[in-house]
Order: sequence, then structure tokens, then C-alpha cells
Amino acid sequence: MKKSIVVIVFSIFFLNQMQSQETAKSILDKAYNKAKIENKNVFVLFKASWCGWCKKMEANMNQPATKKLFTDNFVVVHLDVQEREDKKQLENPGATELLATYKGDKSGIPFFLIFDAYGKLLADSFDDKGQNLGCPASVEEVAVLKKILKDTSTLSDEELEIIAAVFQKK
Repeated sequence: MKKSIVVIVFSIFFLNQMQSQETAKSILDKAYNKAKIENKNVFVLFKASWCGWCKKMEANMNQPATKKLFTDNFVVVHLDVQEREDKKQLENPGATELLATYKGDKSGIPFFLIFDAYGKLLADSFDDKGQNLGCPASVEEVAVLKKILKDTSTLSDEELEIIAAVFQKK
């Protein structure tokens, strides 16, 4: 009897570990619902575990000086895409298709989209030349990020400067 209980417990644990990631649709639906309640827009960051610039983008958004600015203005969600073969299970089903829908699949990651609470696209991470900002770092890239954030949030000029200082920091 004890042996079968142990087998059942391990089987349940193993099956839970084998489940795929939450779908992009489910993540976005939850984000839209939260955004409606909190009167915010949704910031979607496409990333991969191997991507150094993705990690830098996440780190910049999570710095003590910037985290509250982002979370006060956006429901921030992450979607995993473009993982290597040995980590494909980390990808969110449907995220690759969503990335392609907004022409981010060939532009590199990180890539971001900003939606209103009803799923209308407000902005993406392309600059005026059609280049993906990735993780903005140069003065020019950060200026584009500031404009995007200004147009899609209630961030003040002072708050935007705080974000700019973090992203431009070497």
C-alpha cells in the first residue's frame, strides 16, 4: 500500500512538472481583466531564457527606482518565445504566433507590445525606422522608449527621466 502511494505521489509530481507553460491567451486575458480593474494598460515583454538583452530589460524594469513606475502604470506580463530546443517547454503556447502577428518574430528579442485594457494595440518596440528597440540603451533608443511610455501611461516627465537614467546607465 505504501509503495503505491509513493508511486502515485511521484506520478502527480512528474505530471505537474511536464505540463506546458500557461498559454499566451490565458496570460493576456488575465492581464486585460486586471488592467480594466486597475485602469492601466498592458505591457507585454517577449523574452527567452538565453537572451542577455532580455535579462537586462527585465532588470532595468525591476530596479528599485523603476519597478513601481512600471507597475503603477502597466500590468506587466512576460511571454517566453524563441527558446533553444532543450528549453522549448519554457515557451508560452501561442506566444510565437502573437509575436509574428505584430511582426516581432524577425526583429529580435526583447520585443514589447503595449495594449489597452481591451486588447487594442497602442504601441510596439519599433522605432520610426522600423527597428526593434530591444532593450533601449543609447540616448536615441531611450528617447524613443520615453515617448512610447509617455503616450501610453500617466508617467510624468520627471518619472520618465528616472526610467531613462536607469536604461542609459552603463
